[in-house]
Amino acid sequence: MALTTTRISPDWPCQVKTPGSYDWERSAVRWLRELVPARYASYPALIRHPVLLARHAQIQVQQEIRVARTALQTARADLPRLGLPESVIEHTIKMYAAEVMQLQHIARSVRAVAEALTPAGAR
Repeated sequence: MALTTTRISPDWPCQVKTPGSYDWERSAVRWLRELVPARYASYPALIRHPVLLARHAQIQVQQEIRVARTALQTARADLPRLGLPESVIEHTIKMYAAEVMQLQHIARSVRAVAEALTPAGAR
């Protein structure tokens, strides 16, 4: 794969080496595989084509954001019906809010890695 001249984003994941450095693509693949369900991470097409794995990771993380937002938006109405104490409900709402923020950060990181993996002519 061709080396890129992508400027490193502040969202660049610390687990992934700098583009152009030795073995950086392997570190990117290793990190991206952690973001997709195990059954997808073993598909040969995703292993052989890191940019395809990055695309799938982007979709996966976007879905996780949707799930966390739905859980957050419905928590106040749904959780009391489960008989949970108010303190647990409040803690759960904070947890979902933090998860949405974390997933948004991961989404930006995946986007940065995907851009670095994409050949310059394809961008």
